[in-house]
Order: sequence, then structure tokens, then C-alpha cells
Amino acid sequence: MSPYDPSAYPPFAVTVDLVVLTVRRHALCALVVRRGEQPFQGRWALPGGFVRADEDLGAAAARELAEETGLCVHDPGDPAPAPGAGAHLEQLATYGDPDRDPRMRVVSVAHLALAPDLPAPRPGGDADSVRWAPVGELLSPEEGLAHEPPAPLAFDHARILADGVERARSKIEYSSLATAFCPPEFTVGELRRVYEAVWGVALDPRNFHRKVTGTPGFLVPAGGTTTRQGGRPAQLFRAGGATLLNPPMLRPEV
Repeated sequence: MSPYDPSAYPPFAVTVDLVVLTVRRHALCALVVRRGEQPFQGRWALPGGFVRADEDLGAAAARELAEETGLCVHDPGDPAPAPGAGAHLEQLATYGDPDRDPRMRVVSVAHLALAPDLPAPRPGGDADSVRWAPVGELLSPEEGLAHEPPAPLAFDHARILADGVERARSKIEYSSLATAFCPPEFTVGELRRVYEAVWGVALDPRNFHRKVTGTPGFLVPAGGTTTRQGGRPAQLFRAGGATLLNPPMLRPEV
């Protein structure tokens, strides 16, 4: 075998970017930070940063999220997540356009994180401020915001965010991933509002109830009721053991 010469190949950096989605006030929202440094200083961006030489990608994603926002997610590589740190985290895609970062050649491995009604985040790291924003505003900046002028996301983060939203929309069709947006015990109505927020459609309550309760392994009764949504007591459920839904929950055509 001929000797390997690392200097024969140009070096480049690796980053992780986070598409963090939650449902707040019946709207699908993404976490964005205002960049405190160049490039794109002052622009909104997805949380993320450079991968250290001694960490794997999942650990880098979890670290960057905690450093820039104070939020924690469960890394699937951890054997036992801490209580309250059970958000879903998965790799989304890799982005390597040579001109995506004006500083140097940077390849980003994006991750998708989903969790129920996450709290207000706090800024940190190189983030000047941080907020939850409806994905419709971020992906359609021409609509603008009432309190600030519209501006596209930094880098290629609009594309990454769009890919993350589409991944979430498609995966809740054939998997139980929608329950990741719900608390440990939830009503069918609360689950329906997750589907409505992620898909951006209105669903018939009776048909939805029939589908989700009739899908084997999707939901299991939690043994209680709640009136937190108002009206009559509603039955509480937990996520069942199924990871794939058969039949799937097909997205309505719009």
C-alpha cells in the first residue's frame, strides 16, 4: 500500500446546524439566533457551530444547542437521557456548497430536533439574541414581521430549515414522530393540533380520532382524563410502541 499523504488534500471545517422545531400557540416554530459576529452579523440564523476535533457529530449538535440557547436535547447515543431531556434528535442532511460560508470551505451536517412546547430560550455563545419564530415567517421573509424588517436567514439556512420542515412533515405521515411534539400524556385533540401545525391544514376531528386510535401501536390509554383544553374531560394517551404507522397518516392535498 502506498503511503498516505494528508497534505495532498485541502483542509476544510465541519460544522453542525440545528433545525429545532416545536409547536407554540398552535404554530410550528423554529429556533433562530441573531448572529453576534461576522459573517452575517445581525442576521437571524439557525443555531450551530464548528465541530471540535475530539467530539462526534451528535455530541457537537447537543453542545452547540446548549451553548447558544440553554436548551438540551437527548442525544440518541446516550444510553439513559436525563429527565426532561428527551427531545428527538436526528441527522438531517449534509450541505457542502463550496461558497456557502465566506470565511472558508465549510461542510455542515444539519440535525433535526423536535420537542413539545419548549421554553423561552436564552442567548449565549456567539448568539446576540434568540427566539422562536413561526416557520412561515422564516421561509417567506417577504411577509415581514410587525416588529422588524424582513431579511433572509444567514448562510444557506433557509434551505436547511425548509429541508427540516419537510422532513418533519413527511415523517409524521408514516411514523409516530408527531408524539415527540407532545407532553408524556396528551389528548387526541392535542395530537391533532400538532398535525395541523406541522402540515398547515385543518383536520376533521372525528376522522382524525378514528384514525389515530385505530392505528395499532400508535397510542395507548394513559388511564386518566383532563380538562386543560376546556369543555368535557378528554381521555389522556401516551405514545405506543409503534415506530412505523400502518396504515400511514397521509397528508391532505392542499
